[in-house]
Amino acid sequence: MKNLFTFVVTISLIMGSYNFFPANHFDAESVDQKAAETLTYKKVEVNTKEASSTDHRFIKAEEKKLLARLVQAEAEGEPFEGKVAVADVVLNRVEHEQFPDTVKGVIYQKNAFEPVQNGSINEPASNEAVQAVETALVDKEKNVELLYFYNPETATSQWIFSREVVKKIGNHAFAI
Repeated sequence: MKNLFTFVVTISLIMGSYNFFPANHFDAESVDQKAAETLTYKKVEVNTKEASSTDHRFIKAEEKKLLARLVQAEAEGEPFEGKVAVADVVLNRVEHEQFPDTVKGVIYQKNAFEPVQNGSINEPASNEAVQAVETALVDKEKNVELLYFYNPETATSQWIFSREVVKKIGNHAFAI
């Protein structure tokens, strides 16, 4: 008898909640049946690296400023396309399993970028560098494979020359 009473009370509470919280914002009869029939679901596997990294559109303002300062320091005097590609390298590294999961972590990774070592990362970014970062964030599919860049005329690391160059923009070679 006690179980029956509990069951009736539970059902009453559930049914009563429809009166207090009506679902009139979704009227099944008003849904376009043809559109509903074409709706399909896609199974997506989530990589833990992807899940933990920041979607490019939602990176913190502080990280955008840091990235713009790096672009300024690394690509001053380079064409706009080269500045965007430098930003893409950092963003691609954030997404890549071999690198840290944040823009700040990538930029400050030991020996990753010369401007961190020589202090020029602390200089203000130009408007063009800021715009290059914004462009890289919006058009994130353009240079998705790039993980490295260097100036072949000034690079001293023999290791960097072992990377496969995908494109050259201005004075920089961009590699995977």
